[in-house]
Amino acid sequence: MCITNALVAACIAVVTDLCLCQQTGPDVVEMFKDCKMGSDDFDNCVKNTLNSLQKYFPTGLPQYNVGSFDPFFASEVNQKRGGPNMNYRLKLKNVYEMGWSKSHVTKFRSDPRNYMVKYSQFFPEKFLEGDYEIEGRVFDYPLNNKGQFNITLYNYTQTTTAVRRPHVRNGRESTTGPVKVKIEQDGIGDMKLHISNLLRGRSVMENILDGIINVSWRPFLPMVKPLIDDLVSTAFTDIFNKNFQNFPFEEVFPR
Repeated sequence: MCITNALVAACIAVVTDLCLCQQTGPDVVEMFKDCKMGSDDFDNCVKNTLNSLQKYFPTGLPQYNVGSFDPFFASEVNQKRGGPNMNYRLKLKNVYEMGWSKSHVTKFRSDPRNYMVKYSQFFPEKFLEGDYEIEGRVFDYPLNNKGQFNITLYNYTQTTTAVRRPHVRNGRESTTGPVKVKIEQDGIGDMKLHISNLLRGRSVMENILDGIINVSWRPFLPMVKPLIDDLVSTAFTDIFNKNFQNFPFEEVFPR
């Protein structure tokens, strides 16, 4: 049972990048056959195999009901914050993220003892777009806007941590519980951000603010980084659970 739990934990991040194969595409089991659980080379083997499968990110795994990760789609992501200087509700809708096919995994580490995997990725370019709705106040400035946004990140790196702890169901230990995902930015070479209706249609001022944001964003990044990381982690927790809840991990990494 311990081995099974460790297997599931190690596979969570693997299958994230396994959104790869068409029904007529590569044999997933065959591609990962040399990655033996418990071997000294397991982590490195998984990393190298993932990086050999980039071109299949757009297709997903139709035979396992796993959708595309390039672009990946989130119908709705919500964030709520309360405090003396920041009190708001943010809703992102119809969000698309592109750029995964050109990314590569730079580090991969499995931690079976803690039912966890952790891996880092480099994106030469990542692009997101969607709709937003926000209401509340930030530093006494009222917010009650809706519109569209798009953001392009250049030479972007992120680290993903995924945990899937076993739980007891009907008196038996199960490994099909929910996945918890945490994503953290590691570095951004450059960023371009555009938000419509930021000042409720005052186009001249919005264009000026747009320019200021795109020139001066770097000093403010440490302040907003935790909020962005939390928002992205929420989205990916939903996406992981939707796509991989019933994925047959044992077929890819047999005991």
